[in-house]
Amino acid sequence: MMFNKDLIEQIRAAFPRAETDFKGRKRAFFDNGTATLVVDKAAEAEAKARIDCSANVGAIFDESKQAETVIQKGRQAVADFLNASSPSTIVTGESATSLMFNLSYAIGKDLSGKENVVTTDYEHYTNVSPWVELEKRGKITNLRHTRLNMNEGTLDLDHLQELIDSKTKVVTITAASNMLGTKAPLKEIGKLTKEVGAYFVVDAVHHIAHGPTDVQTIDCDFLVFSGYKLFSSHGSYLYGKQEHLEDLKPFKVKPATNIPPGKFEWGTRNQATFAAISGVMEHFHWLSKKINPGNSKMDKKNSLKIAMEAIEEYEKGFSKAILEGIDDIPGLLEMPAVTIFGLKDVNRIDERDPTFSIEVDNVSGEELAKRLWKEAGIAARAGHFYSYAQDVYEKPKVYRISLVHYNTQKEIKTFLKALNDIVTKK
Repeated sequence: MMFNKDLIEQIRAAFPRAETDFKGRKRAFFDNGTATLVVDKAAEAEAKARIDCSANVGAIFDESKQAETVIQKGRQAVADFLNASSPSTIVTGESATSLMFNLSYAIGKDLSGKENVVTTDYEHYTNVSPWVELEKRGKITNLRHTRLNMNEGTLDLDHLQELIDSKTKVVTITAASNMLGTKAPLKEIGKLTKEVGAYFVVDAVHHIAHGPTDVQTIDCDFLVFSGYKLFSSHGSYLYGKQEHLEDLKPFKVKPATNIPPGKFEWGTRNQATFAAISGVMEHFHWLSKKINPGNSKMDKKNSLKIAMEAIEEYEKGFSKAILEGIDDIPGLLEMPAVTIFGLKDVNRIDERDPTFSIEVDNVSGEELAKRLWKEAGIAARAGHFYSYAQDVYEKPKVYRISLVHYNTQKEIKTFLKALNDIVTKK
């Protein structure tokens, strides 16, 4: 069974705020690129861990031991989700930004100042500023940005290949642009990176909720994502190959362990965060069983992969509906034009996630967000989403919608009708 009407209703029932907000207002939540709604299993597990095992780790009594168990279970759950080799390869932190800065500082300690780092023009600033800091401190010669094919919002891979040379120490790429929705060809980029012996770093924050993320298939050295972009609580996760985590020397307090992943983690871990991410994985396992009810013996990694592949396939229908629906909005000369940034070809949906930055002539992003909320209950926003691409396109404030697997085609129809009404001035 794939995503039929009954399953979609069950999925939405698993998200207490999928239908209405806390005030009881019915609305369509399209702001998922900023933060997803929390799944019930994550919220329940987080609350239980906060109450039942709030004691700190490292003691002999039961509450402390249980906190350790919850943390280890959470690490294992994330390792399974990413198809990582071991829970010891999973580092946690306050945010993706903190983890990326910590990683860049650790790598920077081993640099001579003659190396360079290669990134792209559609990164989140989380994957730009840490490397700019290395440049400012003289740890690298420069940070090189791969240009975009501007009409498509895709990477110029020839330019990327030109930028990578024998002095490249890091190639760091987003899995999907949080402005454009464009997915990066990670395997191809990874091969170019390995040819020069550089670290391959992936920012998976925006893509993580939209499809499988397999660190062994990608063959990345590091990958980061955030829990609150994956139906969980705040807190973020960094995968690192075991040998790199052992060799690198991050900043840390002296008494802290020198063994990964603990040597990369600043301060006491929050066991409730680990419980929440375990709850998310339980949701995906539930979904996998719904999709494959006769296969009850599959291992956890395959179960998670099946769920994420089904989500990815379901969400392609969102991308098709948005692209075709906006294309159908009248574009007469006396009416404002609607612009979508990024890939618009419905035959290339495999190359994008269902994230759309939209501009309407003579209607500001803020006004668009306000009207769509007021007139149609579309919860989304306009602004600068910490996207380097917005600076490249010189669009400091765009209206953005981002859809996930608890959204529906009915909600998309409501959105498209309201947008059409705005454009045609009904």
